[in-house]
Amino acid sequence: MFTAARLVAALCMLVLAYFGSQYIKTLPEESIDFGIFTPVNCVIGFLCGWIIVGPRAGRGTASAVSHGITGVAAMILWGLLVQSVNEMVRLAMRHRYDDPMEAFAAIFEIGIEFSYMLLDTGFFTMMLAGAIVTGLLSETASRNWR
Repeated sequence: MFTAARLVAALCMLVLAYFGSQYIKTLPEESIDFGIFTPVNCVIGFLCGWIIVGPRAGRGTASAVSHGITGVAAMILWGLLVQSVNEMVRLAMRHRYDDPMEAFAAIFEIGIEFSYMLLDTGFFTMMLAGAIVTGLLSETASRNWR
């Protein structure tokens, strides 16, 4: 069902995913072609806001902050999974794997490698602040627009 809280949460998470993606692009020392990294992460952020944070709005301020943190954690995990699968497929097209099980195992290895980039203090602070703002704004939207 369409509600203002879902829309606000989805848009907040989309914006947070955009700025988080732009921040991550500045972290590696070598030049990397990120391709459609930012649009994919924005879609994931929008969906996490719509499905996870938005429906849970309206339960109080403490719950709103908790739901915002849950939504951001889900967004990061889904983003890692999708980007790892994308990288595995790219490497599989270059015949880097001998069999499908090796390619499947590589998804998790790539995800762990990508997660090391996320251990940056600036990124962590941005995501935490964005989670709190997302939760509070969706809670406000839930209370004011029914």
